[in-house]
Amino acid sequence: MLDKVRAYIDKEKLLIREEPVVVGLSGGADSVALLAALARLGFRCVALHCNFHLRGQESERDEAFARSFAESLHIPFYKKDFDTLAFASEKHLSIEMAARDLRYEWFEQMRQQTGAQAIAVAHHQDDSIETLLMNLLRGSGIRGLVGIRPKHGFVVRPLLQISRKEILAWLEKEHLSYIIDSSNLSDEYTRNFIRLRVLPLLEELNPAARRTLARSASHLSDAEDIYLSVIEKAQHELWQDGAIVIPDLMRYPSPKTILYELLRPYGFTRPVVASIYTSLDGESGRKFYSQTHQIIKDRDRLLLSLKSNEDAVDMFSFKKSADSVASPIAFTIQVVPNDVHFRLVPSKEYAYFDYDLLADDLTLRHWQEGDWFVPFGMQGRKKLSDYFSDHKYSLTAKEEAWLLCSGEDIIWLVGARSDNRYRITSSTQRIFIIKKSAGLL
Repeated sequence: MLDKVRAYIDKEKLLIREEPVVVGLSGGADSVALLAALARLGFRCVALHCNFHLRGQESERDEAFARSFAESLHIPFYKKDFDTLAFASEKHLSIEMAARDLRYEWFEQMRQQTGAQAIAVAHHQDDSIETLLMNLLRGSGIRGLVGIRPKHGFVVRPLLQISRKEILAWLEKEHLSYIIDSSNLSDEYTRNFIRLRVLPLLEELNPAARRTLARSASHLSDAEDIYLSVIEKAQHELWQDGAIVIPDLMRYPSPKTILYELLRPYGFTRPVVASIYTSLDGESGRKFYSQTHQIIKDRDRLLLSLKSNEDAVDMFSFKKSADSVASPIAFTIQVVPNDVHFRLVPSKEYAYFDYDLLADDLTLRHWQEGDWFVPFGMQGRKKLSDYFSDHKYSLTAKEEAWLLCSGEDIIWLVGARSDNRYRITSSTQRIFIIKKSAGLL
C-alpha cells in the first residue's frame, strides 16, 4: 500500500517532502492509515483533530485516541472543540454540512499557522465511488460524476486510489489500531446507505463493481476535461460586451447546457437558466434574476448586468396553471387528482393546496406591516409579525421572507407554513402542489 500511495502522490504532484503537511486525524481507520503512511514515507506531519461533541462519550474517546496515536508517532497534535449543533442552527445547515464547514475552516487556519504546504484528508477510492453514485442519483451533470478529485486548492487526498479493503488489510498487517464511529454503522445518512446497502447489492451483480465504478469515474474525468475545454471556448466566443449572442449560442451542441455554464458563475440556477433558454424565441424585454445579477432578453442578445436596487423584485405574478416559475424563487408546479395514488412529501420545500380554491393568478411578494394568515392546523388568524417573533426570525430573515398569495390572501409563508383555509380536505378534487425547487436565487 505504501508503494501505491507514494506513486499516487508523485503522479498527482500532491506533496513534497521538504515542507510540513497538516493531516486530519479523526481516529478512524482511514485517517489512522493516512497519518501512519505519510509518516513512514518521510513527510513532516502535523495531526489535527476536531471534537464536534455530537456523540457524548464517544467524542471524548475519539479525541483521547487521536492524541495518543499522534504521540506514538512523535507527531505534533492539535485539537479544537466545536459547538456543532449551535453552528448548524445558526447557519441553517445540516449537521453533516456544519461539521464539514467547521472542519475545513479550522484546517485552513492551521495550515497557515504552521506554514504547511497542504491539508491531507483521508478520502479513499470507496469514498469517490460513493460520491459518484450519490451525484448520479441527484441528477448531477458531468462535473458531479467524476468522483472526488485528488487535489482541490490546498486540500489533497493521497489515499484516493486505495480501497477501504486495502486500508483495513494494511492496518491489520501493521498492527495499527483505530476506533469505530458508531454512526458509520447506521444507514441513516445517504452516504452510509449507499456504502452499507447499495454497493453490496451491486457487488452481487458484479463482484468487481467497485473497481469498474472507479474506472468509470476516471473515464468521466477525462470527459470532463473535454467538456471544460468546450466551455472555455464558448466563454471566449459567445460573450460580446457583457452580452451573449443568441444565434452564436444556438450553433453550439447542447446550447442549453452551454448557456447554464456561461451563467452559473453569476449565480443563475438550472431552473432559471431553463426559463431563460425557453425565452430565446420569445419577445424582448423579459428579465431573469440571480441574487446578484439580472439577464434581459433583448432581440438576439442576452444582456447581463449587476442587479441594482431598482431591479429588486418586490412582487411577481404567475398563473396557477404554470408548470414552472422563474421568479425571485424558482418553483415547480404540479396538479394531481385527489385519489388513492396521491402521496404527500413531508418537506418544507413543498406546499399543497385545494386547486379550485385558488385564484387563477398567484402573487409572490415580501411581507408588509399588518399582514396575517391562518397557519396550517389553526383556526384563528395570526399576524405575520407575531409569527416571526414566535419563531425567532432575525430582521434579515423577515426582510428576505417571501409570501405566496391568492388574491389578497396569504396562502404560504414560503418554506415555512401554509394557510389552513386552502388546505386539502376530503372534498378536494384537485391538488395544487408547489415546490421551491432551487431556494432563493
